[in-house]
Parts: sequence; structure tokens; C-alpha cells
Amino acid sequence: MTTQIVTEVADRILRIAINRPERKNALSVDMYRALVAALESAAADPAIRVVLLYGHPQVFTSGNDLADFMDPSVAFDEDRPVLQFLRAISTAPKPIVAAVTGPAIGIGTTMLLHCDLVYAGETARFQLPFVNLALVPEAASSHLLPLTIGYQRAAELLLLGEPFSAAKAREYGIVTEVVGDAQTLETAAAAATKLAAKPPAAVRLTKMLLKQSAADVVSKRLSEEARHFAVQRQSPEAAEACRAFFEKRAPDFSRFD
Repeated sequence: MTTQIVTEVADRILRIAINRPERKNALSVDMYRALVAALESAAADPAIRVVLLYGHPQVFTSGNDLADFMDPSVAFDEDRPVLQFLRAISTAPKPIVAAVTGPAIGIGTTMLLHCDLVYAGETARFQLPFVNLALVPEAASSHLLPLTIGYQRAAELLLLGEPFSAAKAREYGIVTEVVGDAQTLETAAAAATKLAAKPPAAVRLTKMLLKQSAADVVSKRLSEEARHFAVQRQSPEAAEACRAFFEKRAPDFSRFD
């Protein structure tokens, strides 16, 4: 386990805090493993009825830790920790309430598609920069985004990969409500408390029924995206994108077909 994922159980709520502000809450392999363990614990423990997920007040998460991402010793197979996390959050049987303040980049946005209630601070910023990094979407976002917001809006977010505001995320239905930054966690915690007080079996069954029609497609799309992601990660395009990132310049894709 890692101290960069902090968990606490109180009042039938498992609170999960992403706590690596010095690296903009970038998610490492160990952090993904800790997130999986926390979600599995919540699923198995009858004393836990709701999960509350949040980051640092200044940043939800900047996405994958690029050091891990570029490490050739980290296998990109079906058992890699990030994919285990995506499967855990996408199949979590109990409600997940998220509080988002600051940037939510890449998986910081796509994981929200698997949460049940999402509260965002008014200055929160979202981005899906996969294509910009010569990669493909993950978290079944290539299925869930068109399903949620329509093809044209999904194409805008995924193909252009530009940052978008909390207001736009609310308009598109990615977040439940936008509140003042200082009230975001409090608002999400209040919603989690309300859910924890409701009949637990009815809550779990309702969530299952809401997600049931897309469950098989989501599972298959997670695997399909992961295969393409692994191939693209090793491509010359991705190498150029990463070099440009570390060299703080615009990438040059003009020589690629």
C-alpha cells in the first residue's frame, strides 16, 4: 500500500483521497494498486455503503505518472494495475461519489464516467489528451462518452483533446453539479451521507439496473481500448509526443502517415 492513497471509513462511507500534490496527484503503479485494494475492500465489507473519492484541493489528478508510463519494465497487459483499477471502478457494486477540484486530466476525467455522482468545483478543468499524446481513449470512454453526450460532443473532446470547464462538463452531463471550490468536498460528502442512510440493498440493485445494459459492452471496450493503447504506447508517434512533453515544445507529427 502507499501513503499517496489515503483511506478512512466513517459513518458507512469509505473515503479515498488521492494524496500526491507534489506531483500534481499523478497516478503511479503503486497508487493504482492501492485504489484497487480500496475498491475491493468497499465491495466486500457490508459496513461500507458508499465510496467518496476526491483529490487535493488544487488538483484532482493529472493522470498517469509519465515515469511509470514510459518505463519499459512496466508490462502493458490485461493484468496491469491501471486496467485492474478501471475494471474495479467500472464494476463497483456500491455508489461512488466524486469531488473534483483543480485539473482532472486523462484518466482523471474518464474515471468519472464510472462514478454515480460527480461534484465539481467551479474552477475545475477537464481534459482528454489521448490523441495529443498519440494514444487512444481508455476506461471505455470511446463508448460511454458518445452514449452520454452524443457523437459530435464526444469527438470534440477526444479528437481535439482540449481542456474544458466545469460548466461545460455539467452541460455535457459528465458532472452532476458545479459548486464553489471550497464547498466541493463538503457537497459530495453530504450526498454520500444521504446515500449511506438509504436502504443499502435497494441502492445496490438500482445501481446494478442502471448500469446493466452497458456492462458487457464496457467490459469488452476496456479490453479493446487497452490493446490499442499498448500498441500506440510503443509507436514512434508516442515517442515523439513524450519527447516533446519533456522538452516543453510542440510535437511534430508531420513525418508520420
